[in-house]
Amino acid sequence: MARSPITCHVLDSSLGKPAEGIHISLQHLAPEGESFTPLATGVTNADGRCLDLLPPRNGNLTAGTYKIMFKTKEYFVNTDRKCFYPWVEITFDIENPAEHYHIPLLISPYSYTTYRGS
Repeated sequence: MARSPITCHVLDSSLGKPAEGIHISLQHLAPEGESFTPLATGVTNADGRCLDLLPPRNGNLTAGTYKIMFKTKEYFVNTDRKCFYPWVEITFDIENPAEHYHIPLLISPYSYTTYRGS
């Protein structure tokens, strides 16, 4: 199955379940290094995944710095909880655009953790 070259997965560690309905924005750092340009938006599915941010084998993906913004406050409000972090931004470098980049996020109302997935 073809997939986006950049994917993500959000798990709500306080509930031990996938985080469905989190709005995501993917951005790329401009060459001058001063601002980010929006590339794509998405929403996590019932499994907490967003697998379709970019078309498979997107020829526009280049080496450089990217970030994904997860709008966590909306998710916690929708699940009747308060949170400390209204959004989480994960900034990462892509060295080889031919590789797949998976960005997992573990969230709870007062903490988050991330790592490079596979």
